[in-house]
Amino acid sequence: MPTEPYNFARYLNVHYAFNPSFSPDGKRLTFLTDITGTYEVWSVPIDMRADSPAWPEQLTFVGERVSSATFSPTQNVLLVAADTGGSERTQLYLMSEEGTRFTPLTANPEVIYQFGGWSLDGARFAYASNERDARYFDIYEYILASGQPRLLHRSDHTNYPLRYSPDGRYLLFTRWHSNIHLQLLLLDTLTGELRPLTPDVVERQGEHHFPHWSADGRGLYLVSNRGRRVSSLAWLDLATAEMTYLRDDAWDVEGLAMSDDGRHMALILNEDGYSRLELFDVSQGWEARQALPRPDLPGGVIFGVTWSRDGQRLAVTCFPPDDAVDVWIWDVQEKHLWRATRSSLGGIPRETFVAPVLTHYPSFDGRQIPAFLYLPQGKEPLNLPVIIDVHGGPEGQSRPFFDPVTQYFVAQGYAVLFPNVRGSTGYGYEYQSLDDVRLRMDSVADLQHAALWLQESGIADPLRIAVMGGSYGGFMTLSAITTYAGLWAAAVDIVGVANFVTFLENTGPWRRKHRESEYGSLENDREFLESISPINHVGDITAPLFVIHGANDPRVPVGEAEQIVAALLARGVPVEYLRFEDEGHGLAKRANKLVAYPAVARFLEQYLQRPL
Repeated sequence: MPTEPYNFARYLNVHYAFNPSFSPDGKRLTFLTDITGTYEVWSVPIDMRADSPAWPEQLTFVGERVSSATFSPTQNVLLVAADTGGSERTQLYLMSEEGTRFTPLTANPEVIYQFGGWSLDGARFAYASNERDARYFDIYEYILASGQPRLLHRSDHTNYPLRYSPDGRYLLFTRWHSNIHLQLLLLDTLTGELRPLTPDVVERQGEHHFPHWSADGRGLYLVSNRGRRVSSLAWLDLATAEMTYLRDDAWDVEGLAMSDDGRHMALILNEDGYSRLELFDVSQGWEARQALPRPDLPGGVIFGVTWSRDGQRLAVTCFPPDDAVDVWIWDVQEKHLWRATRSSLGGIPRETFVAPVLTHYPSFDGRQIPAFLYLPQGKEPLNLPVIIDVHGGPEGQSRPFFDPVTQYFVAQGYAVLFPNVRGSTGYGYEYQSLDDVRLRMDSVADLQHAALWLQESGIADPLRIAVMGGSYGGFMTLSAITTYAGLWAAAVDIVGVANFVTFLENTGPWRRKHRESEYGSLENDREFLESISPINHVGDITAPLFVIHGANDPRVPVGEAEQIVAALLARGVPVEYLRFEDEGHGLAKRANKLVAYPAVARFLEQYLQRPL
């Protein structure tokens, strides 16, 4: 145990490595890491016999957030996607393996270009773009030989390409009718013929994710929750478009990856927030499947898996709650697991990091709300200052993975509770739908009961409970301090919604329709949305508030922050505000985090750690 607490900068030196991509020959691995203060592309050689990973080589020097980098299946080039200033308007670049050539393929900073996938011959890749109309995404492919894009499909929908067929003729893509209804379609890239594979209308939810061609090409493996409580592995027959579920799991299947030859399958299950990996050989079909040995991975969350080109190695991003985020590689044939990257712990002993306890607490209707509770080491869990941290979404879930802000606050003596209030994903469709539109405030009541449970259990000092959240969690924070004002000693709102009317009017046009399906529309629900908007109840706020927002936020425009700040200043309620001109929806840059979170820490110290 350290004799003195580490400052926040040290915790930001605990780095993340994720989004791995194998080179075509399987000799190198690229990944994203924030060593320089923002996410760039780095590379390491793959050597299963090495005692420790080689020092990585930096390949991009964008100075802004890179969101993905994916090797061509046949050439030593990568398709890189990056935005500027947190705008989320990603541009596409082609980069050589060693990083010496970095060629822009798009150059319109007002447009979003969303990478879809490479053809297996490496001659082209698919992407989506809203350059025709900011509200909709059309599908294109880029031909490397000619250096020219080609429009494949145009429609007034949100369309995202996923995967080419093995022969390159067909392209799978999803059409997002809402955030819980994703339709799967098949496009003939030669004729333009479009074939729906799943219904365009369903009674409730109907998500279709991760489609992969089988080894014999007769069908697709995919993950769906159509007509089910949870998302499960399914088979879609291409001749009939009939979908059949292959498993009956109690928890969501949240990831599916298959080797290019359709032989090896990796499944990720979300079991009460924790990830579990299963591997299969399905070369002879699902009924004749063979279970493959599984690696003994660190506990916590698996943040994606990807197969090498030959299907013999699997790269797994492990996101444990008490260690750095790194990429591990599992060799199927050799049954050997090794750590391909080794992110810094910032000089902080690993044993000082805290893993959470999964707990449940009762809400107003007797429903048990799952939550992850972090408790400071070496202290009795009694009368502690507590931060209730609310996830965004609302289609989201708090998971047991490493977060430097959480670890810093726990080391300072705070307990931190992450509730998965009703409306959270990961617990089935019924639970996820419990906060829809007119049920919105029931999820806020779950926060009230989190605070009451912390008090009644003796964990929290009733006078030292704070609520904090980002994005939708920021709305939850503002709603909590207006609806249940007497519970909170302080609050922190990060890129949160203060006014649902102005939010829906000003959010990115490509997002508005999908947000209305969750929150309600201005046309049909304006009066209700006004009634639950925190800005219209600002007179009830007594808790001091800290607000953080990025000026370039395309999701929750910065005006949301400035409305609530202005209203509290006018009333004389203590409020602090940090606006970052080079950030978007949240903080991505280390320099800005070093300004924001120490300021939050000082704010919470002032209002939560004061003597009783």
